[in-house]
Amino acid sequence: MVIPGLIHAYLLMPFPGSQDLNAITVSYYLEKIVLPLRLLGGIFIVWYLFKYFTKNTLGGKLVKGIVLALCLGSFYFTDIMFKAETMFEEPQTIRFADAIKNKVPESFVIIGVVNNGVAKAYPLVYLGYHHKVQDNVGNEPVLVTYCTMCRTGRVYSPVINGKRQNFRLVGARHYNAIIEDQDTKTWWYQATGNAAVGKLKGEHLKELPYEQSTLGAWLEKHPGSLILQPDEHYLSDYSDLKNYDRLQSVDKDSTLKNKDTLVRKSWVLGLIVNGQAKAYDWRRLFKKRVFNDQICKRPLLVAIEDDSLTYHAFKSVANGKVLHFKLDTAGMLTDQETASVWDWDGLATSGALKGYQLDKIQAYQEYWHSWKHFHPNTLFLKD
Repeated sequence: MVIPGLIHAYLLMPFPGSQDLNAITVSYYLEKIVLPLRLLGGIFIVWYLFKYFTKNTLGGKLVKGIVLALCLGSFYFTDIMFKAETMFEEPQTIRFADAIKNKVPESFVIIGVVNNGVAKAYPLVYLGYHHKVQDNVGNEPVLVTYCTMCRTGRVYSPVINGKRQNFRLVGARHYNAIIEDQDTKTWWYQATGNAAVGKLKGEHLKELPYEQSTLGAWLEKHPGSLILQPDEHYLSDYSDLKNYDRLQSVDKDSTLKNKDTLVRKSWVLGLIVNGQAKAYDWRRLFKKRVFNDQICKRPLLVAIEDDSLTYHAFKSVANGKVLHFKLDTAGMLTDQETASVWDWDGLATSGALKGYQLDKIQAYQEYWHSWKHFHPNTLFLKD
């Protein structure tokens, strides 16, 4: 009754050493047998109570009563206190507002999704508590996710084999949230959308494009966007994530003299181009603001806006010409080849290339330890 549940809770929550074990398959099948084992144990206890308990001495009854109380305490520990779906509940009310009625500060960082002309913004401090919001954008179902242990968001289609699925939060493995679909009970990694174990093992959730930016920067591009409002049932939980979207662990670590030191929880910006992953040190990237690079001989631009939080990645080719970008004296994004001026959506607003739109590359902000784990062959660039 006790040991399987304790092991299961240990493996699925970030207890010391638990997340470093390759135990997702063990965790999956252990969950399937916890309840049957408890029922079997309960039958034995009831049988014992009727058959032998009255024959015990007073001391024996006291000891066995204490042991039973510890079993019940263990149940509370594993199934309530440290159960992911009760620690991080689904929103009870999903409510949006437009920019006029919005109560969310524009300095908050959001995950933004656009589909069929409809734009929606999901603030990280709300997503970070709930871990996922199951919604619709432009009549398309979306699963908007965020994992605070690896500091990264993803947006997926919740449609599997033609049917929309509801997902529950299972726990975490390798410091990344694990979610389970309702029908097949497959476990999926949040950071990759890969099915790790279960009926659909080896398959992938369809990833949908999104942007991470401040709400203010998002509204400049999408003034008609709807913004997810806080669920009043969880205001104290949201307050626990105050400044989560703004400060790195290295900024708060007084033992680090060199804040440019790369640590487990250093922010990196990750890209995947033609199957090749590459990570950029966030602090160094921000100091340059604009970085011209290439992956697999594909030229690209990585840039951070002056709010220090909104980032972009584009293919730096227009009209068949490779472009190199910089910020001009007015802080505008310009290419060196034609001196055209570009906005932060990758659109040339003036100059010889006016009207050209750069192709966007999906980029992810993530903790270094997480990106490296899920992309072991990643390239890394500091400067």
